[in-house]
Amino acid sequence: MGRPQRIVLIRHGESQGNADDSIYARVPDHALELTAEGLRQARHAGEQLRKVFGEERVHAFVSPYRRTWETFHALRLDAWRVEAREEPRLREQDWGNWQDLEDIHRQRKARDAYGHFFYRFAMGESGADVYDRVGAFLETLHRAFDKPDFPPNVLLVTHGLTMRLFCMRWFHWTVEEFETLSNPSNGETRMLLLQPDGRYSIDRPFERWATPGPPGGGCL
Repeated sequence: MGRPQRIVLIRHGESQGNADDSIYARVPDHALELTAEGLRQARHAGEQLRKVFGEERVHAFVSPYRRTWETFHALRLDAWRVEAREEPRLREQDWGNWQDLEDIHRQRKARDAYGHFFYRFAMGESGADVYDRVGAFLETLHRAFDKPDFPPNVLLVTHGLTMRLFCMRWFHWTVEEFETLSNPSNGETRMLLLQPDGRYSIDRPFERWATPGPPGGGCL
């Protein structure tokens, strides 16, 4: 088949951590579940994606977190058309083990001032670390495109920051560009659509909270 016609990225539905960040002190990040609202968001997204994919086959890569797998299953895609595999490189930015609520708020404030790309959580990752592992995943993805029977659709079930960094890596956006973009809402998608010239375009931009400066100007 070659290069797929579309690469669809979806952020998981609302999780327990999105609804109450104090839960990070009691439950591992990877084990957080979807809320009832998160399930509703995922099911709604599934209605839209079933229209997009139609009768075509789909290869899905799913972050290993519980909330991303719950999102994938809630999409209710036709099982016989979809091949799904776990992809650890699409996981959330690692904050590091159980977390103290006061420390969470302190580090979030520090990250906003320092920059989301370069700031490294204590015992965790920076955005740059996530960018690197997304780049490694892209190498795997491009090799898969060479298979003659590769499906015309790719679905990535992942996280908001990871979605932005995937697109940053794919489209060669600068750090300054990345820093101006907001995460998609829970259950939102972005689609990379193959154009006649062989390149991909994104179906709609990420929302901006600021205007990017010139490359090398420092983080916002």
